Amino acid sequence: MNQRLIASSALASLLALGALGAQAADDAKTKEKCYGIAKAGQNDCSNLSGTHSCAGQASADNGTDDWRYVAKGTCHSVGGLSIDEAKARMAKK
Repeated sequence: MNQRLIASSALASLLALGALGAQAADDAKTKEKCYGIAKAGQNDCSNLSGTHSCAGQASADNGTDDWRYVAKGTCHSVGGLSIDEAKARMAKK
Protein backbone atom coordinates (compact mmCIF):
# COMPACT_ATOMS: atom_id res chain seq x y z
CA MET A 1 0.00 0.00 0.00
CA ASN A 2 1.21 3.45 -0.65
CA GLN A 3 1.26 6.14 1.99
CA ARG A 4 -1.40 8.24 0.26
CA LEU A 5 -3.90 5.37 0.42
CA ILE A 6 -3.09 4.72 4.06
CA ALA A 7 -3.52 8.40 4.94
CA SER A 8 -6.84 8.70 3.12
CA SER A 9 -8.14 5.52 4.76
CA ALA A 10 -7.17 6.81 8.19
CA LEU A 11 -8.90 10.13 7.52
CA ALA A 12 -12.05 8.40 6.32
CA SER A 13 -12.09 6.25 9.48
CA LEU A 14 -11.78 9.29 11.73
CA LEU A 15 -14.60 11.07 9.93
CA ALA A 16 -16.82 8.01 10.22
CA LEU A 17 -16.14 7.71 13.95
CA GLY A 18 -17.00 11.38 14.42
CA ALA A 19 -20.32 10.85 12.67
CA LEU A 20 -21.10 7.88 14.91
CA GLY A 21 -20.44 9.95 18.02
CA ALA A 22 -22.80 12.66 16.83
CA GLN A 23 -25.50 10.06 16.14
CA ALA A 24 -25.11 8.59 19.63
CA ALA A 25 -25.50 12.06 21.17
CA ASP A 26 -28.70 12.63 19.17
CA ASP A 27 -30.07 9.24 20.26
CA ALA A 28 -29.51 10.14 23.91
CA LYS A 29 -31.73 13.21 23.49
CA THR A 30 -34.62 11.44 21.74
CA LYS A 31 -34.49 7.93 23.20
CA GLU A 32 -34.52 6.26 26.59
CA LYS A 33 -33.62 2.85 27.96
CA CYS A 34 -36.70 0.70 28.47
CA TYR A 35 -36.24 -2.42 30.61
CA GLY A 36 -38.21 -5.64 30.38
CA ILE A 37 -39.21 -5.45 26.71
CA ALA A 38 -36.19 -6.93 24.90
CA LYS A 39 -36.69 -10.25 23.15
CA ALA A 40 -33.97 -12.90 23.43
CA GLY A 41 -30.96 -11.78 21.41
CA GLN A 42 -32.39 -8.30 20.75
CA ASN A 43 -31.21 -6.25 23.73
CA ASP A 44 -29.29 -3.03 23.04
CA CYS A 45 -26.40 -3.43 25.49
CA SER A 46 -25.30 -4.90 28.83
CA ASN A 47 -27.86 -5.81 31.47
CA LEU A 48 -28.32 -4.73 35.06
CA SER A 49 -27.38 -8.07 36.59
CA GLY A 50 -24.02 -8.15 34.82
CA THR A 51 -24.47 -11.58 33.23
CA HIS A 52 -23.50 -10.16 29.84
CA SER A 53 -21.92 -6.97 28.58
CA CYS A 54 -22.94 -6.69 24.96
CA ALA A 55 -25.89 -6.14 22.64
CA GLY A 56 -27.73 -9.18 21.37
CA GLN A 57 -26.89 -11.41 24.33
CA ALA A 58 -30.22 -11.48 26.18
CA SER A 59 -31.05 -15.13 26.78
CA ALA A 60 -34.78 -14.77 27.51
CA ASP A 61 -37.69 -12.68 26.27
CA ASN A 62 -38.68 -9.68 28.38
CA GLY A 63 -35.98 -10.10 31.04
CA THR A 64 -36.33 -7.41 33.70
CA ASP A 65 -32.62 -6.57 33.54
CA ASP A 66 -32.31 -6.31 29.72
CA TRP A 67 -33.26 -3.17 27.84
CA ARG A 68 -33.91 -1.61 24.44
CA TYR A 69 -33.90 2.00 23.34
CA VAL A 70 -37.36 3.42 22.67
CA ALA A 71 -38.59 6.90 21.79
CA LYS A 72 -38.56 9.12 24.88
CA GLY A 73 -41.85 8.95 26.77
CA THR A 74 -43.06 5.66 25.26
CA CYS A 75 -41.53 3.06 27.59
CA HIS A 76 -44.53 2.56 29.85
CA SER A 77 -46.95 2.48 26.92
CA VAL A 78 -45.12 -0.54 25.47
CA GLY A 79 -45.12 -2.33 28.83
CA GLY A 80 -41.58 -1.45 29.87
CA LEU A 81 -39.91 -0.32 33.07
CA SER A 82 -37.63 2.56 33.99
CA ILE A 83 -34.21 1.73 35.41
CA ASP A 84 -35.44 2.37 38.97
CA GLU A 85 -38.49 0.13 38.47
CA ALA A 86 -36.32 -2.62 36.98
CA LYS A 87 -33.87 -2.44 39.89
CA ALA A 88 -36.74 -2.57 42.41
CA ARG A 89 -38.28 -5.60 40.69
CA MET A 90 -34.90 -7.36 40.61
CA ALA A 91 -34.39 -6.67 44.34
CA LYS A 92 -37.67 -8.44 45.14
CA LYS A 93 -36.49 -11.69 43.49
